[in-house]
Amino acid sequence: MLAVPFLRWGGQSLLRVDLESRSLLALGHTFRLEEFPLVLPLVLALLTTLLLLTLVFGRVWCGWACPQTLWSDLVEGVARRLGARVRGRRLSAGLPTQAAFHMVCAALGLLVGANLVWYFLPPTGYLAALFRGELPAPAVVTTLAVAALVYLDLAFVRRTFCAEFCPYGRFQTTLVDRGTLTLQVLPGQADRCIECGACTAACPTGVDVRRGSDAGCINCGRCLDACAAVMARRGEGGLIGYTWGSGDHGPRALLTPRTALVFGVVLAAWGALFLAAGQSEPLAFSVRRSPTAEPRVVAGERFVTFFTGAVTNRTAETLELTLVARSGEHPLEVRGPGRQLTLEPGERAAVEFAVVAPLPAAAGPLAATLAWVMDGAQGVPREATLVPPAR
Repeated sequence: MLAVPFLRWGGQSLLRVDLESRSLLALGHTFRLEEFPLVLPLVLALLTTLLLLTLVFGRVWCGWACPQTLWSDLVEGVARRLGARVRGRRLSAGLPTQAAFHMVCAALGLLVGANLVWYFLPPTGYLAALFRGELPAPAVVTTLAVAALVYLDLAFVRRTFCAEFCPYGRFQTTLVDRGTLTLQVLPGQADRCIECGACTAACPTGVDVRRGSDAGCINCGRCLDACAAVMARRGEGGLIGYTWGSGDHGPRALLTPRTALVFGVVLAAWGALFLAAGQSEPLAFSVRRSPTAEPRVVAGERFVTFFTGAVTNRTAETLELTLVARSGEHPLEVRGPGRQLTLEPGERAAVEFAVVAPLPAAAGPLAATLAWVMDGAQGVPREATLVPPAR
C-alpha cells in the first residue's frame, strides 16, 4: 500500500489517479475519463473475486491482510514494547506510556493520510512540495483529515470496528458454505478442553471460539496458538484448528455447485475486463463539427467544414501525429494548426482543424473518415459528416 505510488511501469506510475490530466494510470496504460466504462467490469471482477475468496476462505482476509487488522496489530505491538498491557480490545498503561502510544498512533495516521494523497499526486512531488512548504491546500486538508480519522481509529477503536461495525464481517456470514475454511474446535476434541480460557483471552475481538461460529471472529488464529501452547505443557496437541467446513472431507467439501458457479462468474468477469482493456486503441480521439464556425464555400468549387476535438496519447511513447481525411477512396485536404501534433505519453491536446472537400453534385451531406497517421500507419478512424452550405 505504501510502496505502490512510488513504483513505475512503462515510464509512469504503476497505479495512480492523475488529477492534472483527469486520467487513471494503471499498469503502463492511461485511461481517460471517456474510458471509465472499463471501471464497471473492473468493479464487477473485484466484487466477484471477493465473493469467491470469502466463500472459500471465510474471514481469512480480515485476520491476515485487512489494513484495519494490520495497523491494529502494529500499534498494539508497539504498546506492548512500551510496557502497556493489551488484553483483547482493552489497553492499560501509565500516563507516559499512553502519551507515547498516542504519538505513535498520530504518526501512523499522518503516514496513512499522506499515502492516500500519493495515489492522486506524484509522491516525489508531494514530498518535495511538503519540504518547501508549498503543498496545495486540498492535499494538506486531505492528509490531515485522514490522519485524524486513522488516529481516532487506532487509538480508541481498533478491534471494536472488526467485531461490531465492519460491514464485510456481517456480509461474510451470509456467504459461508458447508466447505468454507473455518477456525473452530476440531471435531471430537471438545471433551479435552480444560476450561483455561486462554483462547478467549488471546482473541483480539473477544470471541469465545468454543461456542461455535461468531460474526466477530476474524480467523486470525491467535486462539489456535494460545490453546496449542497450553496443551503442549500437558504433552497434548491443541484443540483448535482450521478446517474445511466440518473437517470431514477436507478441501473436497468445496466441490459444490455454488462454488463452481461463483468460480465461473469470476473467470468470466476477469476475462471480460482483460478483453475490453486489450482492445483499447493507442489514441483516444473525439471530434465534432465546430458549434461556432459555419461551413462555407471556397475557391475552386469546394467547401470547408470546421471541427473541434481532443486527442490523447495512451501509450508510454512520444507520438508524431498527422491528421488525414478521406471521402470514400478520395483524399481530402486538412487545414489548420491541429492537423499535426507531437504528444508526450499520457498527454491530451485539444485540436481545431478544417476539412476541404469538393462540392457534391447532389444536395446533401458528404460522409468522410478522419484518422491520425503515426509511424506510417493509420489508426483511430472517426466518421464525420461534411455539410455543404446552401448555394
